[in-house]
Amino acid sequence: MTVDLAITVQYFAGARAAAGLATEAFAAGTLGEILASAVDRHGPELARVFSASSYLIDGTNVSDRATPIPPGATVDILPPFAGG
Repeated sequence: MTVDLAITVQYFAGARAAAGLATEAFAAGTLGEILASAVDRHGPELARVFSASSYLIDGTNVSDRATPIPPGATVDILPPFAGG
């Protein structure tokens, strides 16, 4: 059995639209490093979305971009949702 050590990033709503995809894999690093890599891949519109987004690492809300993300973790990018 192969163990996947990549970090899975899941984009929702406006983040999905800005990235042009729903999920992708990154090497381990901090939340800030992963967000910067995503912007490098997909462009500055994604950075704008990130500035208003919330982040979950394996279901736990995280706001500090210096937070290390363990290999195999899932990061959810949750921009503000319209409506209520």
